[in-house]
Amino acid sequence: KTLSICENNEFVFFAYGLHPLNVGKEKINTNEILKISCHKKMIAIGETGLDYHYSKDTINLQKKNFIDHIKLSQNTELPLIIHSRDADKDMQRILCQEYEKKPFFAVMHCFSSSQSLATTAIELGFYLSMSGIITFPKSNELCDIFSNVPIDKILVETDSPYLSPVPFRGKRNEPSYIVNTVKKGAEIFSISPKSFSEITSKNFNQLF
Repeated sequence: KTLSICENNEFVFFAYGLHPLNVGKEKINTNEILKISCHKKMIAIGETGLDYHYSKDTINLQKKNFIDHIKLSQNTELPLIIHSRDADKDMQRILCQEYEKKPFFAVMHCFSSSQSLATTAIELGFYLSMSGIITFPKSNELCDIFSNVPIDKILVETDSPYLSPVPFRGKRNEPSYIVNTVKKGAEIFSISPKSFSEITSKNFNQLF
C-alpha cells in the first residue's frame, strides 16, 4: 500500500524500518529492509532507535535492532531516522562507537532530548528535527538547545498524527499545521518564517 501511494504521487517518499517500541512484536528483518532499499522512492531507514520510556524489558533487543539498522545505513548510504526517548547515554555510546567503525548520515527525529545528546549528534554531522513540541509553553529549555544548533542542521516535521503545535495541541496533527512550528523555529533563530522555510527545505534535500 505504501509503495503504491509513493509510486502514484510525485512528492511522496518513504522510509522503512522497525520502531524500537515494536521490537519483538513485528517480524521485519534487515534482509527485507535491504531488499526494499533499492526502491527509487525509499529515502531513509527508520525510524529506529531506543525508547526506554514505557518498558525496559526489551532494552537488549532494541540495542541490537538499532545497531542492525545503523549497519544497513552504512551499507546502503541511506540516512537514518533516529528515535530516542529516555535513553540518552546508550544512544550516545552506540552512535559514537558505530560511527567510528564507518560514518553514516542521520536525523534525530522529533528531538526532545538533552543538550549532551544534541551536542553529540551535531559533532557527528547529524541533523536535529523540530516538532510541535517547541511551541508548547514549557519548551524553553528545548528551544534554547535548538538555538545553539547550526541552522544548516535543522529540520522541521509534523510527526502526524501526534504532537500538534499550539494552537492545535491535543487535536489530531496534520501537515498543514507545520506552519505553526515553522513560525516558532523562525523566532528561535530570529529570521523570517520564509527564510526559515527555505533553509530547512534545503537541509531536507541535502540529507535525503
